[in-house]
Amino acid sequence: MTERSYDAVLFDLDGTLLNGDEVVGTENLAAVHRLRDEGVQVLIATGRSVDSTRSVVEEVGLEGPIVTFNGAVVWDYAENRAIEERTLNQRIVDRCHAYRRETGHMAMFMSTTNRLCLVPPDDPHHRALSGLSGVDYVDEARLESEQYIVRATFFADRGTDSASYAEHIQQFIKRPIYTTHFNLSILVRHRDSPFVVVDVHPPMLGKAEALRFLHDHHGIPASRVVAFGDADNDVPMLAHAGLGIAMGNADSAVQSIADRVIGDHTTTAIADTLNELFPA
Repeated sequence: MTERSYDAVLFDLDGTLLNGDEVVGTENLAAVHRLRDEGVQVLIATGRSVDSTRSVVEEVGLEGPIVTFNGAVVWDYAENRAIEERTLNQRIVDRCHAYRRETGHMAMFMSTTNRLCLVPPDDPHHRALSGLSGVDYVDEARLESEQYIVRATFFADRGTDSASYAEHIQQFIKRPIYTTHFNLSILVRHRDSPFVVVDVHPPMLGKAEALRFLHDHHGIPASRVVAFGDADNDVPMLAHAGLGIAMGNADSAVQSIADRVIGDHTTTAIADTLNELFPA
């Protein structure tokens, strides 16, 4: 058997492992299963919550931990528990509440297992939350009483200006945080949305936490990890993995930091690349 150059593979979900129908293509799924069966560590690193990642984990058939919330929570679906969990300190949570009250922007506060939000004020805001499962619409008192927040997510109608929105939130909070941002229109079901989204997390390494996890729990150094991604929040893992691979549908900034660019997420590019890097 040919000696492997890599021992683990990291996958982003939306725009990467998931195709345009938000499922894993047949060929790509078969390649992932082969690697898993041959002892390669396969790990998902996603910005999704624990709940919204569950169906994909079941489809892919991965039994190990999954990195969720952009690295804030490592969840073991087999044991139904958090292995790691980073939460926002109360001063940051208080500043997040102050920001939403001052601006009137819609905000969702998430613990590892709960998603809380005030009732959206109109149809566009309702549509911005479509596709999110398990959202509890609560009153102000209930929203502010939630503890152990792993992420606060803000929505604003700002066209495609998510970067400056993130910067504005950071300047308001004035505390150490890790943020990710994106235009909601990058998601299939929100192609025509004018909203931008900013996620506020505790200080951390972002999806590069997945590389640390592989090293700490499996003894696999980052140099022996292949990472696939397409969006700005994938940059930390693409930049630090031994081989960072950007999808063809990734924007130019993400492609520029990758070691390789392959076909887009609607093709068999992932399977073709895995079969090349991990020959049977």
